[in-house]
Amino acid sequence: MSPMSTRYPTGTDEEREAAVSAAARALRAGETAVIPTDTVYGVAADAFDAAAVRKLLAAKGRGREMPPPVLVNASATVDALAIEIPDWARALFVEFWPGGLTVVLRQQASLQWDLGETRGTVAVRVPDHPLALEILGRTGPLAVSSANKTGRPAALDADAAEEMLGADVSVLVDGGRVPGGEASTIIDATASEPRLLRLGAISVERLDAVLAAHGVSVQGVARDDRES
Repeated sequence: MSPMSTRYPTGTDEEREAAVSAAARALRAGETAVIPTDTVYGVAADAFDAAAVRKLLAAKGRGREMPPPVLVNASATVDALAIEIPDWARALFVEFWPGGLTVVLRQQASLQWDLGETRGTVAVRVPDHPLALEILGRTGPLAVSSANKTGRPAALDADAAEEMLGADVSVLVDGGRVPGGEASTIIDATASEPRLLRLGAISVERLDAVLAAHGVSVQGVARDDRES
């Protein structure tokens, strides 16, 4: 744990490059970083570094029973992480990525990572935020959960993220107030029909408009422990 994270502004091209480089460097070194996304600020760790993921969970005050989702910078990456992806799920990727939709898939058994008690699944999203995408392009897949202490509201700006997690991460990228302000919608795609785990940035009506062409619709309403 660092005494206080280093906060990086992104107001100019030079500041942006310094911020992205610092975040990518810290994440590759096994540290955690707070980054802006299109939904809320997130606390990130290298998805393939089990110790870093433990740092992420500890920063939030969470246990292994609440595994973080994984952010990637392109839908093409998903096939390296997941298997048995339904055609209707791929249609959702096309329509809503980058964007506020997290999809839970069956993970590749060969993956050398430990995100917690995932029950053989991985929750994946492509964020619609230029800073997040640029960082992901330099690091590869990141475990990312909302930048807040468990039980407190998600951070929508760098000040809120710093107040809650500033002492627990190495780098904080200040991208201003996030454009969305609402957590992603989570869909379970591990069965034959899509199941709603959390309603968020993408409405059921928008999902069903895409799913109708595949003869399925969103089933059920529940709460998932993963955040993105």
